[in-house]
Amino acid sequence: MSLFARSIVLPAALALAFIAPACGSDEGPKSVPPGAIAVVGDQEIEKAEFDRLIKQAETSAKAQGQEFPQTGSPEYNDLKDAIVRSLVERAEFAQEAEEMGLEVTDAEVEKRLDELKQQFFQGDEEKYRKEIAKQGLTDERVREEIRARLVSEKIYEKVTSGVKVSQADIKAYYDKNKAQFQRPESREVRHILVKKESQAIDIYEQLRDGANFAALAKKFSQDPSSASKGGKYTAVKGQSVAPFDKFVFAADTGDLSRPVKTEFGFHVIEVLSDIKPKSVTPLKEVEASIRDTLLREKHNEKMRDWVNDLQAKYKDEIAYAPGFAPAATTTGETTGTTG
Repeated sequence: MSLFARSIVLPAALALAFIAPACGSDEGPKSVPPGAIAVVGDQEIEKAEFDRLIKQAETSAKAQGQEFPQTGSPEYNDLKDAIVRSLVERAEFAQEAEEMGLEVTDAEVEKRLDELKQQFFQGDEEKYRKEIAKQGLTDERVREEIRARLVSEKIYEKVTSGVKVSQADIKAYYDKNKAQFQRPESREVRHILVKKESQAIDIYEQLRDGANFAALAKKFSQDPSSASKGGKYTAVKGQSVAPFDKFVFAADTGDLSRPVKTEFGFHVIEVLSDIKPKSVTPLKEVEASIRDTLLREKHNEKMRDWVNDLQAKYKDEIAYAPGFAPAATTTGETTGTTG
């Protein structure tokens, strides 16, 4: 499936990775009317919608030169179960959004679609139309999928809106994970990288005779990240290739190496500073990233709890037509894809 298709096909919504398999009975036509594969609360899931998603998945697979699984095969059954679960999830979310007073307007759908067109097709309407046709979609279906995704995003925002991270939370995380914020030893050096040893020897001899290191680096070095800086480079222990690392952290300040061979070529290295000892990054420098990490974790936890409650609420309000109840999973999570 193309990246564009993944961006619109429900349920790529933020919360759905946490949803357990939908519970319910594999009941017959008395509970599920003809033409439907399931009933979720007061909402029917039409078989036509299931068939459309199966066809879309087949079209997408063929467009990418992939073989579509045969009906009845384990792979096909996995796909069928994933589609059924996603449709059930969408129905649950739609009903919950209504109860929560959440609404997605046509203008919001149009805005998101315009953003996707710009992101993937540089705003080219013809390219967009060709891509959705290749994926077995129509503009109307794309808009429906976008609307469903926006519903899920609004639920996520509503459920997690009160989540906060305190300064005490950040400090506790920092103290518990200080190893994560270790700075290795480092040293300021400059080097010139060339492919041939003979050229490296010639450069070394020129430097020994007093040639300008920065000028030679700018002229000859094949390391683009440092050549424009006159060869200057902050070497961090353990992050350079081994021969380079070995010389840099064993040499005295001011030492100039004979050519050092690595997988990239031959280096002539001059050590400019003493070794800066390893240290722990101060809290103030990592506070923002820790806050983001903890906020994401708390959001996920809040959403998991909400979804668990949702599943309990709908446990006895889902019925499936014969042959459409998804198989139980061992992980307690859905695949979160409709193909």
